[in-house]
Amino acid sequence: MGEEGTEGTVHLLCLAASSGVPLFCRSSRGGAPARQQLPFSVIGSLNGVHMFGQNLEVQLNSAKTEDTTVVWKSFHDSITLIVLSSEEGTSELRLERLLQMVFGAMVLLVGLEELTNIRNVERLKKELRASYRLIDSFLGDSELIGDLTQCVDCVVPPEGSLLQEALSGFAEAAGTAFVSLVVSGRVVAATESWWRLGMPEAVLLPWLVGSLPPQAARDYPVYLPHGSPTAGLAMRRGGAPASPLCGLPQVPHRLLTLTLLPGLELCLLCGPRPPLSQLDAQLLERWWQPLLDPLRACLPLGSRALPAGFPLHTDILGLLLLHLELKRCLFTVEPSGDQEPSSEQRRRLFRSFYTLVTATHFPPEAGQPEEKAEEVVHRAQVPRACYLVSGAEEPGTGWRLVALQLGPRRLLLLLSAQSPTHGLRGLATHTLHALTPLL
Repeated sequence: MGEEGTEGTVHLLCLAASSGVPLFCRSSRGGAPARQQLPFSVIGSLNGVHMFGQNLEVQLNSAKTEDTTVVWKSFHDSITLIVLSSEEGTSELRLERLLQMVFGAMVLLVGLEELTNIRNVERLKKELRASYRLIDSFLGDSELIGDLTQCVDCVVPPEGSLLQEALSGFAEAAGTAFVSLVVSGRVVAATESWWRLGMPEAVLLPWLVGSLPPQAARDYPVYLPHGSPTAGLAMRRGGAPASPLCGLPQVPHRLLTLTLLPGLELCLLCGPRPPLSQLDAQLLERWWQPLLDPLRACLPLGSRALPAGFPLHTDILGLLLLHLELKRCLFTVEPSGDQEPSSEQRRRLFRSFYTLVTATHFPPEAGQPEEKAEEVVHRAQVPRACYLVSGAEEPGTGWRLVALQLGPRRLLLLLSAQSPTHGLRGLATHTLHALTPLL
């Protein structure tokens, strides 16, 4: 199995579907932003072959050359996104989900109306610059994995009940039902209404907060790609956002963020009220000053996800736990960070193994667009576990990867070479049972 994203270049192209005019091009090499741009002739050819197929009622989704994978996707007959990747082991599933997240990011920060009714191309180009930082974070070597799994990256705080109680009280005092606590782009705790946000905004909002430069407070305009892509919504207390208000121009929501500690932010999704000035220091101190120690305990969770001292087998080098119904996940590659492979390699291995088991062994997650009726019928025939062994020709080298699905939960483990193959399923089952109360 190739390590997805080891080296190579990724080019992301965005074009107006009707005219073929490029709106932006973003690139990365080896997981870092790159200035290398594709020649206009190549961009024109890639878009031209896609449009040629459409004129013949043929849908061109993907293509492969000796060293590059290309995926096309159109959105609302208005925007065409194209991604080319020469990274080793890149999968079509990974690139398809990348394009979904990129378009979601565009809607989140620009609004669907501007993207589906393009009146001024040059103005749209300028507005889309606001999405570059978020889009570039998808192309880079992120510590998060929600862009691929389409589940919200979460952490488990050691005193979660205290934080949850304070969060609910603060939400009521602030006058919004949509509040979360985010550390390094991962959700620590959230109100019930925040958890009911649809995809992709449930993944995009904390990811956006994690991608922005540090700031004490923000008042950030956002649209909800699923719940409110064009107009501002009346936020119903205790429920999901209401339906768009007919006849109103495109009006964004407001994402308010308040830094409680460096790297730990309070996020509120609201309408015109409350003003940011209403969330003053006195209100913050009332709810969060008594919880300063539990808040500090959340800071290391950004990379570890699990509270310190949580019992994990010493062979485990990393884990990914998905709850496919709640659309949440726990992901860490640092249970034992002093061993090989490096954290970057571990993340690449997880991404590659996840795409392998999702595309080959396990059914698509419930509600995914690639899920077909015949796949649902044969779901009972899919395996419950699979594993992959690397370096088996040399005892004591390489690593082991195992995936186990039980009910709505799917667990992926990266294990050291010392872990015996015959014990992989037993170890995965034991670990899943230990993690089940957490997610």
